Amino acid sequence: MPDSFFLRRWPRVLVCLALLLALAAGIGLRQPSPPDEPRFVLAARAMVESGQWLLPHRGSELYAEKPPVFMWMQAASHQLFDGWALAFLVPSLLAALLTLWLTWDLGRRLWTRRIGWWAMLALFSCLQFGLMAKRAQIDMVLVAMTTLSLWGLLRHLLERRNRPVLWLAGFAAGLGTVTKGVGFLPLLVLVPFALWRWRTRGTALPPGTARDLWWLLPAFLLGTAVWLAPLGIALLNATDPALHAYARELLFKQTGTRYANAWHHVKPAWYYLQVMATLWLPGSLLLPALIPAWWRRLTRLDGRWWLLLGWAVLVLVFFSASPGKREVYLFPMLPALCLAAAPLLPGLLRRAWLRWLLWGYVVVLGAAALYMGTQLLGGSDWAHAQLARRAMPDSLLPVLGGWLLAFGVVLLALALWWRQRRVGVLVVATSFLLWNLYGWVLMPTLDPYSSASAVMQRVGARIGPDAELGVVAWREQNLLQADRPVTDFGFKTPWEQQWQAAGPWLAQAPAQRWLLVLDEAISPCVDPSAVIEIGSANRNRWLLFPGSAWRADCHAAVTASDTGRDEED
Repeated sequence: MPDSFFLRRWPRVLVCLALLLALAAGIGLRQPSPPDEPRFVLAARAMVESGQWLLPHRGSELYAEKPPVFMWMQAASHQLFDGWALAFLVPSLLAALLTLWLTWDLGRRLWTRRIGWWAMLALFSCLQFGLMAKRAQIDMVLVAMTTLSLWGLLRHLLERRNRPVLWLAGFAAGLGTVTKGVGFLPLLVLVPFALWRWRTRGTALPPGTARDLWWLLPAFLLGTAVWLAPLGIALLNATDPALHAYARELLFKQTGTRYANAWHHVKPAWYYLQVMATLWLPGSLLLPALIPAWWRRLTRLDGRWWLLLGWAVLVLVFFSASPGKREVYLFPMLPALCLAAAPLLPGLLRRAWLRWLLWGYVVVLGAAALYMGTQLLGGSDWAHAQLARRAMPDSLLPVLGGWLLAFGVVLLALALWWRQRRVGVLVVATSFLLWNLYGWVLMPTLDPYSSASAVMQRVGARIGPDAELGVVAWREQNLLQADRPVTDFGFKTPWEQQWQAAGPWLAQAPAQRWLLVLDEAISPCVDPSAVIEIGSANRNRWLLFPGSAWRADCHAAVTASDTGRDEED
């Protein structure tokens, strides 16, 4: 009996291990990279070092763009695992695994166990899921929370009356809201649920199912209280105006104003169509066949599709209505759409044209990798130009080129072997190989240059172990990768005001103190003959000079603008 059980289960166990390997590939082998990762890790590190976890800091300033929940997770991960190279990616990895499990479990509950596997593998195969699972951004954790909330709501509304999972759904929505503003989105599923009940003339539900929905409110408030309660207590007892300014910035400007009157990432209304067409590959290739099939099931008034697709449409409308748009905003829709597609995939993949379309996706990806690999190995002008733009050495050419070439050869070989007959397996295998290549090779190889660790190592070696370092017009990765405590003069502070504070700081100990500054922000009061071009990272050029190069009697203003900062997500 145990032997037969193992024989039935071992293929699925191997699939789960393969998904885990692909998503965890390379964890611990790289440092945080811009734009978002360094600022979160910098705030989390400050929490660990100071013991003050309520208010996140970016250098000397309060960090008011995002609530601290995600940074708490990273800080807690550091307490468990020690070492930021591993700890900063653990929350995203765990969130990705939870999202896959929730997708599988909801698929098996609403349909069958087999459909659950189709849904999980479809989600894993979409490019955006893998990208977000391997990045330390809030969005993967947010999607885990929104999917958990949706999981509880759909179980209660479609499976059977279930007050505990309804409480969990409300709590997850509340916690998601204080993680990144839009965590309340799963609650919108009540709108298509009401429409579905109206269209089916009051579908019979177990007694108390609708009445229990009121429990969502206290559960939601309990989730938000994880952060809002300690913040409220701190505000009541605080006399520092900076704390009140922090709360106003975060609770109003970074939520309502960011949505209704966005000041960056302004895109046209159709922007998300291109996001779905590209980042949701290869799943987006099936949309021409999925949309008519979905419509037929909607006309049959099947509640499973009404709730999943109705909710997805509401999320799309919600984000399209805002002038500010980023590709990550639409990510919460993806698990729901994979669930809605899963029951149809076995039938759709019997269509020859769809099989050839997916096969062509793998062939194009393999051919692109093959071409790029040959260009890098051959040292073409294009290859040298790409590395030069990022201040990367030519020694990377054979490493990157060789691995891309091997990846392309393997993909094309698998495509020729399986052809379109096993195209579903081919697509999943492609994602498995892609995320292993990304995690084990590409990101660790590029890490010294994308994380700014190479530049900061040169800074440390140049000024010596006993010198003090200050920064002007800095980026979060500069502080994060520095080999010593760094003095900053504000992050959002205008450059001219930063210089007004940096000049006296340098003058106090000119033989001991050095300043690192973005080339665009260099002051006319610095002796140009003493300035050292210390290197470039993330297409920013950095200058270094000793305190003795500062002319204290100079009062010239900085003419460069500081509008080129990396924007928040």
